[in-house]
Amino acid sequence: MDTFQAASSGQKPSQSTGRPDCENRYLDTRGYSDRNLSFSEAIVQGLADGGGLLVPESIPRLGLEEILSLSELTYPEQAAHVFRAFGVDFSDEQILALLQDAYGDNFDAPDIAPVVEVAPNTFVLELWHGPTAAFKDMALQCLPHFFSAAIDKQDGLLSQAGSSKDPGCQPEAESAATATADNSQPLADASSAGDPAADDFQALLATPLTLILVATSGDTGSAALEGFRDRKHTAVIVFYPEEGVSDIQYRQMATVRGFNVGVVAVKGNFDDCQTAVKAAFNDIGFNMKLAQRHVQLSSANSINWGRMLPQIVYYASTYARLVAEKSLQPGEALDVSVPTGNFGNILAAWYAQQMGVPIRHFYCASNENHVLTDFINSGIYDITDRDFFTTPTPSMDILISSNLERQLFELAGRNTLTIRNWMESLRTTRRFQIDDATLSKLQEDFSAGWVSGEDSLQVIKAVYEQYGYLLDPHTAVAWKVAADLRPSPETPVLVVSTAHWAKFGADIWRALNGRSPNAPLPEDLAKLSGAEMNELIVGAYPKAGAIPSRLANLDNQEIRFLDVIEGTTTALQEEISDWLDHHIK
Repeated sequence: MDTFQAASSGQKPSQSTGRPDCENRYLDTRGYSDRNLSFSEAIVQGLADGGGLLVPESIPRLGLEEILSLSELTYPEQAAHVFRAFGVDFSDEQILALLQDAYGDNFDAPDIAPVVEVAPNTFVLELWHGPTAAFKDMALQCLPHFFSAAIDKQDGLLSQAGSSKDPGCQPEAESAATATADNSQPLADASSAGDPAADDFQALLATPLTLILVATSGDTGSAALEGFRDRKHTAVIVFYPEEGVSDIQYRQMATVRGFNVGVVAVKGNFDDCQTAVKAAFNDIGFNMKLAQRHVQLSSANSINWGRMLPQIVYYASTYARLVAEKSLQPGEALDVSVPTGNFGNILAAWYAQQMGVPIRHFYCASNENHVLTDFINSGIYDITDRDFFTTPTPSMDILISSNLERQLFELAGRNTLTIRNWMESLRTTRRFQIDDATLSKLQEDFSAGWVSGEDSLQVIKAVYEQYGYLLDPHTAVAWKVAADLRPSPETPVLVVSTAHWAKFGADIWRALNGRSPNAPLPEDLAKLSGAEMNELIVGAYPKAGAIPSRLANLDNQEIRFLDVIEGTTTALQEEISDWLDHHIK
């Protein structure tokens, strides 16, 4: 049995045992920001000034017994324990109340994120029991609650009575540009009102307005829309690649209800969407025009720390559960295999390890767009002549992996000038190379592999036939990479399952019937919607399990959004301006 020892990553952030005396503050990875932010400020701002990402000043350290004791708590209580350890600047009571709202009947599993031992020493962490059947719900059912509370906090409307914090520990006075009004509760059944351009929109969504921009390869979009729809003070516009999502993913976005939402297809790939959204954040002139309309931008992508912190929770929770169920011995090390695109989910596992969760090693699992595999193995990030592939795993169809910046910041001794230079090189030359010392630290913790679309579908078929468990294509990639990289079959591995298979029914049918990813479906099947395809699969393969009701009923929902734009910054900014013209009188 391997016993966990914390990995060495060079100069580390300050660490504390238990809860800090004051709230944690958040640093800019590129060093442009003139002051560090509180958690509430960080999640509203989303991106640091100058394009960098926000990271905590200190990473709390939890003892093994403290981690194991999480198994005695409900999932919201577990999350509250981790949030408090990170010094989130809300009272203990409010943290727990917000998390109880986030993780409740909206999930179809009582323990929120179940773990299944599918094969000996191979555990699957099911992160798809939320309302959109993808792991993004784990953060995006949580972030909107804290986002609304953070806006209220900045506006000075929340009472601090009963807070357990030291009164001298409050954040600095906030800029008037971030002020909004009213409370953090969602609108009462506003989604049933229908027309998003209704005359009473302004009454429901008072300016100043925080506009959430989301670039998505599928799952983040629907999860963000579901989390933020009909919430006061906020609006959300999602941009997705026109040809890069499944029918189910498209319908989840295009049929979403709510007065404060927009969905736009982009001609191009996910990187085109993400680059244009980042450019909007960094365009001073565009943001000045928005400010004149009392609108500020924020992000719900994984670049927002409010997405990262909830993901750290489920790694700590899972380890505690595996020990409580005697699947692991206390302190026994666990490997983690994560299907990886934007590097957020696997980075959350790394932060959990830094907190003290006994994780030995991380497997970064990629598809044909394997820029991360090449980078981890060589230290060179190069997309100058790299082709982009559309695969059965759209959430991993990414060439610019944004959260890698946070990981490199931690491994490079938190050297902001180094990060600034690497990121500028990537922007201007589409490549950068890290130094040998940083590469050595990266490879101490991470191994990487990639799986073709063909192989991922073969894994789905093999696992179903051998174990009676149906993987989605992303999880199949992580399963295969874990099998290839684990030291031995006895090494316990957690395979992170990021989506329910029913989001990708056409490729699941191909997999179970021995077809290739791009093979045409039989004519009668090609006419089926995603929901109809899923019904066919469940009928033919009884161990596939039930289809989540929200996916099963999508065909009955009206398509609301049909806009398609070019994949340029100018087109995206014009679309945002048009949306605001239509919605704000």
